[in-house]
Amino acid sequence: MSAYCSRWTLRFLNRLCVSGLAKTNNKHVQHFSSQTSPSVQVCIVGSGPAGFYTAQHLLKSHKGIHVDIFEKLPVPFGLVRFGVAPDHPEVKNVINTFTQTAHLERCEFFGNVTIGSDITMEELKMAYHAVILCYGAEGSRSLGVPGEKLSGVYSAKDFVGWYNGLPANKDLNPDLSSDAVVILGQGNVALDVARILLSPVELLKELREMVNLPGTKPVLDRRDFEGIKDALKDIARPRKRLTELLMKVAMEEPSGRDAERWAAASQEWSLRFLRSPIKILPTADGKKVAGIRFAVTTLEGSGENAKAVLTGQEEEVSCGLIVSSIGYKSLPIDDGVPFDETQGVIPNDMGRVCQTPGLYCSGWVKRGPTGVIATTMNDSFETARCVLEDIDSRVLDCSMAKPGHHALRGLLEKRGVTPVSFSGWEKIDALEVTRGDEIGKPREKLLDVQEMLQLARA
Repeated sequence: MSAYCSRWTLRFLNRLCVSGLAKTNNKHVQHFSSQTSPSVQVCIVGSGPAGFYTAQHLLKSHKGIHVDIFEKLPVPFGLVRFGVAPDHPEVKNVINTFTQTAHLERCEFFGNVTIGSDITMEELKMAYHAVILCYGAEGSRSLGVPGEKLSGVYSAKDFVGWYNGLPANKDLNPDLSSDAVVILGQGNVALDVARILLSPVELLKELREMVNLPGTKPVLDRRDFEGIKDALKDIARPRKRLTELLMKVAMEEPSGRDAERWAAASQEWSLRFLRSPIKILPTADGKKVAGIRFAVTTLEGSGENAKAVLTGQEEEVSCGLIVSSIGYKSLPIDDGVPFDETQGVIPNDMGRVCQTPGLYCSGWVKRGPTGVIATTMNDSFETARCVLEDIDSRVLDCSMAKPGHHALRGLLEKRGVTPVSFSGWEKIDALEVTRGDEIGKPREKLLDVQEMLQLARA
């Protein structure tokens, strides 16, 4: 990556001020009469943190529960595998905990199964006492401005998927030859993208360390931080510390090593506030991105009531690459599952899907794409507790045995779908680690789904 990034200028744009940092398908319905089990059968759709944390809490708390986890990819762990930045290996340590859960006798993993097409939601409901949707946010929020489809404009979701080895994004191949990049948004994902672009492969860090990246200097406008000090007492400590760091960089002249390093820097990054994109500008042939036009805004009101309003001024920034990091978005999974298109979530009460007994949700599809892995853990435990409460109170009727995955194996075989077991995933994992060892990396991910399937079935 560093070969492409020797002289980059990155600009982060945010609409706000510093606070912005931080049907059932009846033709497929079948009646099951295959092997059953006396345990409570629970199905979890999605094998990311939300899915595994929900499974963990259920299995730990109730010895009569059996959990099946379904995942459309042949490999588990969702955003821990495909979303966490390469320089955060410690975050990926939760995979060890998830693996322990997957190895439990009362838990089974079924990869390479897409719910909604390979198996319908109605079929799941017939096979399980409870179905918990934990499939995350696979969509991206649209900018809604002219030029958004030009070559060189990418969603952060796709860009992150590309550098993290997500099979769906393996052919993205973004042109990284531009001297200037605009990143729309200033959240965690936006900062991940910036570090990947600015850093040598051997040195990738967070915002705090971006100030100290070799060959790179921050360029911040002190006017953006005037008057901020008085508001620091009212914000949470993590954001307060980051804001204080940025204020120091913006308001004070560098000294010592910082002064020397920044004077010799060949790359720079900046944070720009109070800018709203209105048009992406094309090259002369109309095919690629050449820049972006912003409406300049100002804040009216204070605190949570502050709103960005137009000033009538506009600003253009030249660039050859734009990454839109304005948020992920969950998508509906089935016509029979309620879905709020505006909020991008499944309507629910603490994880109980509204007006749909036996159906639950957790993670981003429950609350929206916010928070960190610990947030998802607490959110998933809440959903699991609701399932357990409904079992104990008999709101969830578990008096009759249900077949669980025994009913689905035959359907999948008839439909030409071969599930990948957790042991199949471990074959993939072992090869990736071996290939990584050969080139001095933790792992070298497989990018081709068919190659994964062949290996898992071997």
